Amino acid sequence: MQRVVSPAGAPDVRLVLRNVRLPLAHFDLQVDVEIAQDVTALFGPSGTGKTTLLDLIAGLRRAASARIELDGEVLTDTAAGREVPPRDRRIGYVPQDGALFPHLSVRKNLLFGCKRSVAEEPAFSIEQVVRLLDLEPLLERGTSALSGGEKQRVALGRALLSSPRLLLLDEPLASLDGELKARVLAYLQRIRDELRVPMLYVSHATEEVVALCREVLVFERGHIVARGEPQALFA
Repeated sequence: MQRVVSPAGAPDVRLVLRNVRLPLAHFDLQVDVEIAQDVTALFGPSGTGKTTLLDLIAGLRRAASARIELDGEVLTDTAAGREVPPRDRRIGYVPQDGALFPHLSVRKNLLFGCKRSVAEEPAFSIEQVVRLLDLEPLLERGTSALSGGEKQRVALGRALLSSPRLLLLDEPLASLDGELKARVLAYLQRIRDELRVPMLYVSHATEEVVALCREVLVFERGHIVARGEPQALFA
């Protein structure tokens, strides 16, 4: 049975995941949840379906069954045959390795995010994002010359410049050492507090979740088995 520790002062529901199901190699992913917090962690060991769920929300994979709504818009409804293309969902996705274009400079990687935006008006200017993430010294550099932390900051900037309604982060700090991890985490906190972009944050590191997230969903073998405020749940 799912154990629930209710978060206080939750805002209006932003993301609705109904009857989300997809058979995987060793278990079925089965999720039915409404997410209202600004930053929610999908927490648990590797191989429990967290990244697969991000892919389904982003429209990169198709579920056996699902109804996915974001800000009242139906993105996926398998029963009705509705599947909004990934580009039109206005969802930013930062994978673990950042997935930057190695043949483009930092500036051109960021500009690609602007080109991907389907919003009528950009949510953020490139100057605003560059300033927030301290990217000015990196703009003319190639991505192969960047450190791991710098690459993640550029990947975050590119995702933000696509004007996302929701930001999906798949273990963005996993490949970083302790000092770099702390520095990038501080930038994520700035995104949370200054830009106020809702985030789903995949992790299996309790210290990251406590520092960044308002709520945590604990996954085991494709199911949510616990939910609550990080400090209360981990205690």
